[in-house]
Amino acid sequence: MTREQLIDTLGKNGRRLTMKAGELVGFDFSGLDLTQADFRFADLRRANFRGAILRQADLRYANLSGADLTDADLYGANLNFCGLSDTKLTGANMEGASLNYSVGQGHQSLKKLPAEPITLTTILQKPGWGLMIGALLGALLIYGCNAVVFFTNLIVTAKDPVLVGLYRFLIVQNLSDGIVMFLLVWAMSIWLARHVAKPWKRHLIITLVVLVSFFIVNTGIYFLIGKPSIDELRKRSEEAYVNAPWYCYVVGDLLVANFFLYILQQGRQMTRKLSEQEFQLLNLEQLKTRAELDALQAKINPHFLYNALNSIASLVHDDPDKAEEMTLLLSKLFRYSTGRDGELFASLADELEMVRTYLQVEKVRFGNRLTFTVDISNDALTSLRLPQFLLQPIVENAIKHGIAKRAESGRIDVRIYEKADYLHLCVHDNGPAFPDDMGGGYGLRSIQDKLNLLYGDDASVEFQNFPLKQVLISIRLDRINTPPVGTASPTRPTPA
Repeated sequence: MTREQLIDTLGKNGRRLTMKAGELVGFDFSGLDLTQADFRFADLRRANFRGAILRQADLRYANLSGADLTDADLYGANLNFCGLSDTKLTGANMEGASLNYSVGQGHQSLKKLPAEPITLTTILQKPGWGLMIGALLGALLIYGCNAVVFFTNLIVTAKDPVLVGLYRFLIVQNLSDGIVMFLLVWAMSIWLARHVAKPWKRHLIITLVVLVSFFIVNTGIYFLIGKPSIDELRKRSEEAYVNAPWYCYVVGDLLVANFFLYILQQGRQMTRKLSEQEFQLLNLEQLKTRAELDALQAKINPHFLYNALNSIASLVHDDPDKAEEMTLLLSKLFRYSTGRDGELFASLADELEMVRTYLQVEKVRFGNRLTFTVDISNDALTSLRLPQFLLQPIVENAIKHGIAKRAESGRIDVRIYEKADYLHLCVHDNGPAFPDDMGGGYGLRSIQDKLNLLYGDDASVEFQNFPLKQVLISIRLDRINTPPVGTASPTRPTPA
C-alpha cells in the first residue's frame, strides 16, 4: 500500500480509518488527518507521523518503537500498552493522551508527561486544594437539594396562590436551566474536542453558548408561568418581590457549565486502571496465546517436510529428473515456511501459491494419477490475511488418505469463495469417504486449534461426504483483516 493510495482512501471513505493489526513498518503518515483512526495491535515501527493529526486515535498495543511523532497532535489518543522505545515526541500535543503501561515511558521525550490523567477522582484525592474543591462541591450539592425540598414544601403548604405560583416558577426555572445547560455542554463536548485544540477556546465557546441559553430559557419560563405571580406581588408592595441582578444568577450557570465541560473531557480517559497483578496476567495470557500459535506453526513445518522428503527418496533411483524437479519445488516451499520472520499471517494469494507448489510436488510423485485445480471466485479475496499453513495440511490429508488410496486417477479441487458474510475455503478430493468417527491427524487438529485461538466461534471446520467429499473451512469476513479500498498489493495488505 502506498501513501497515495492511503490519501485516496481517506478522501473517498469520509469515515475514520481502521488499520487494526496492520503491518506498517516505516510507513509515511506525515501531515495526514488520522482523527479517531484505529491502529490497535499495528506494527508501526519507524513509521513517520511527523505533523500528523491523531486526535482520539486508538493505538492500544501498537508497536511505535522508533516512530517519529514530532509535532503530531495526539490529543485524547489511547496509547495504552504501546511500545514507545526510541519514539520521537518532540513538540507533540499529548494533552489527554492515555499512556497506561506503555513500554518506554522512561524515554527522554516522555519525561514531562504526567503519570496519570487529571480527573475528578485524582483532584479530590489531593490533600490541599482537592479537599477544598470537594468541600465546595459538597456544599453546593447539599444547598441545591435542600433548596428544592424547601420550595417544594412551600408549594404544598402555602395558602396564598400567588406565592404558590412564585415558588413553582422558581423550581421550574432552575431545574430547566440546569437541564438545558448540561445537555448543551454534553452535546458540544465531543464536537469541541475534535475541532477546537486550545482548552481555553473550548471554555470560551461554552461560556458564550450558555450565556445565550440562560437568557432564552429564563425569559421563556418567566413569560410562560412566572410573570402573573411576580406582577401580582409587585402590586401588593414594591418590597414584596425583591430580586438580585440577573448577572448574579448567570455566574452560577457559567461556573457549573465550565466545570461540567472539564469533567466530561477528562472523564473520557477515566478508564479502569489495571492492578500490577492484572497487568501481569494479561501479558501472560497474550504470551501464552502467541506461544500456542507459534507451536502449532512450528510443528506443521517438519510434519510436511518429512512426508515430502520421503517422496523424494522414493524417486532418487527410479527417476532422478523427477527427484530433481521435486527437490527444487520443495526448496521453494521451504523458503516459504522458514521465511515468515515470526509472522503468523500471510495473504491468501501466498497461501494458494504454496498449495499449488505443494500439489506440483505431489504431481511429480503421482504423475498422471493426480490432477488438481485451484479456483478463487473473486480476485479481491487474494489480499485477505489468514493464518499461515491453513490449507496445506488439508490438501496433504487429501493426498494421503484420498488420492494415495486410489488405483485410478485422483482429483483435488481447491475452491475459495464468499457466501453469507463468510469466507469459505473448500478442499475436495475423490478418494474414500470420511469415516463417521473422523477426528483428523495432527495437521487437521492444528487447524482447528489455530482457528479456535484466533477466531473462536466465528470460524469452523466441517468434514462433509455429501453432496461431495470435502473439508470446508468457514470464517466470518468481518473477523478477517482486509486492506483499505484501493490497495493493490496482495502480499502485505493493510486492514481498512
